[in-house]
Amino acid sequence: MNPEKVSFLPFHAINEFMLVDYRQSVVQDVFSHLDPVSAETRRELLRMVKELVQVPGFRNSSQAPLPLKVRGAVSVFQKSADFCGATLQAWSDIHADLREHVYQLLKGRSWEVLPAEANRAKLPGFLTVWPKEETYEVLENAFQEQVENASQYVDDDIRLMLVWVSGRLPYDLMTGEENQPAQD
Repeated sequence: MNPEKVSFLPFHAINEFMLVDYRQSVVQDVFSHLDPVSAETRRELLRMVKELVQVPGFRNSSQAPLPLKVRGAVSVFQKSADFCGATLQAWSDIHADLREHVYQLLKGRSWEVLPAEANRAKLPGFLTVWPKEETYEVLENAFQEQVENASQYVDDDIRLMLVWVSGRLPYDLMTGEENQPAQD
């Protein structure tokens, strides 16, 4: 890839690739399981909840009951790149085993990726290029073949982790090693 032509989409662009129910499930998962989240990510996420999430009747929305907090956080997740990035980083911390499996899969397929435990929320967003031949289906099949007990993971979680670990959204499909946009 030509470094002078690298472009990023803000983290909240992922909402165009997520179903409404799944987005709510991810946000609820994060607020229900903050224990395994790194201290830095947890602190940043809770700061943003306090500043950005509006829950009627609560000055500090982080103290609101889970369903109300989730409802308010989903709308912020859709609009704020920083909040979306912090939420996805927390989600990847919660699912560290899946993250490691996806990391190993992508490294084994010669993808250039940051270390599995890297805080991707510090990046400016998602790269916009995705190898055309590496469809979700191809990667999911490879995941199923490579990972013991792969059936414990749902496809949506695998796909989200593929996007998060790779730091890419399947926006511009690229072909071959020449990294030219795919012609459809």
